[in-house]
Amino acid sequence: MASKLAERERVEAAKLPEDDIVGILLAQHARIRDLFMEVREQRGEHRRKAFDELRKLLAVHETGEEIVLRPVSRRSAGPDVVKARNHEEEQAAKVLSGLEKLDVTGPEFERQIATLEQAVSDHAEREELEEFPAVRAATSADERRKLGRQLRAVESLAPTHPHPSTVGSPLAQWAVGPFASLADRALYTLRRR
Repeated sequence: MASKLAERERVEAAKLPEDDIVGILLAQHARIRDLFMEVREQRGEHRRKAFDELRKLLAVHETGEEIVLRPVSRRSAGPDVVKARNHEEEQAAKVLSGLEKLDVTGPEFERQIATLEQAVSDHAEREELEEFPAVRAATSADERRKLGRQLRAVESLAPTHPHPSTVGSPLAQWAVGPFASLADRALYTLRRR
């Protein structure tokens, strides 16, 4: 099922200009689904690498949505939709943070990753049904391309680990994000040595 959803997201993303925010996010949703499948199918060190890539993409993706997409969504889809998506992201960040501490070969990791995958899949579908159409209706193609460029810029500075305390607060994301990103990337580099 996830592969069919990922393929649909890729097809929809391909119909949009390369830097359209909705297209970028759809392509990321597809990649996230692919990575969940890789984590399920891989074992040992290959699973750890797939999980690390998934964790990084989820952290960066959610930071970008929080800072760039949600202000537009608040105006176009409404504050209740934004509040619900932020709550889902906060819960997912907590689960993801806990997963980082688990052995990827253990049964608890298996249970938690399955729970996270379902929650993230449901979250992505709600974004695609509730937020993306509202954003597309409320913005021009030029505005969406500008938002896409902003999204990419924010994601280049975003933390690569979940930071649940910043979810729902663009100010906290802006204040903590670059420093957390540097710390995350420095720790990653040190651990690889």
